[in-house]
Amino acid sequence: MTKPSLRYLFAALLLAVTGSSDADLASMIEDCDGCHGTDGISQWTDMPTIAGASVFLLSDDMYFYRDRARPCATSDYRQGDTSRPATDMCAVAAKMTDAEIEAIAAYYAKLPFKPARQDFDGALADRGRAIHDQECENCHADSGRDPDEDAGILAGQWMTYMRAQFTDFIAGKRSQPRKMKVSLERLSADDVEALLHFYASLQ
Repeated sequence: MTKPSLRYLFAALLLAVTGSSDADLASMIEDCDGCHGTDGISQWTDMPTIAGASVFLLSDDMYFYRDRARPCATSDYRQGDTSRPATDMCAVAAKMTDAEIEAIAAYYAKLPFKPARQDFDGALADRGRAIHDQECENCHADSGRDPDEDAGILAGQWMTYMRAQFTDFIAGKRSQPRKMKVSLERLSADDVEALLHFYASLQ
C-alpha cells in the first residue's frame, strides 16, 4: 500500500473517531508536524521524533501534558507557517478532546520511525550498550527499538532531546515506574552519558 493510501485511511479513521472535519484534522496534523517534522520525523536535535511510537505511549503523554503533569518546554514552529506564535505541549493538549488525542496517537503510531543521523562516541556507545543490557533491556527491549513495550523508542532518538528527558527523570519532574527510578539511582552521570551515545549509535 502506498503512503498516500495510508494517509487517506488514517484521515478517514480520524474523521470517524472524532467527528471532526477534514480541515480540523489537517490543521491538527499540520500543528504536530510543524514542531516534530513531516510525518512526525524530527530534523531538530531538541525535538523528538514521534512517528512509530505506540498508541498508548503517545496518548498517555498527551494526557500528562493536558494535566500539566510533565514539563512543557516552549518551542517555535520549525516548519510550515513559522510566523505562528511559539507554543508548548501543555497548550496544544489543552485544546484537544480525548477522542482527538486517541486519533492523533493512532495516526502517528502507524507511521514508520526513522533514526536520527547524528554523531556519537564509539567507545561511550560500547559502554552504554553494556549498561543498557544490565539496567534497561527488560523494559526497553531490542536495545530500545520495540514500540510494543509502550516505553518509547530510544534507539535512534535525538541525543539532545534524550539528555533533557534523563535530566527531568532524575530530578523527579517526570513520573516513572519504580523500577526505572531504582535503575536511574544506580547510574552515575557518566553512565547516563554512555547510554545516550549508545542510543544515538543505533542508526
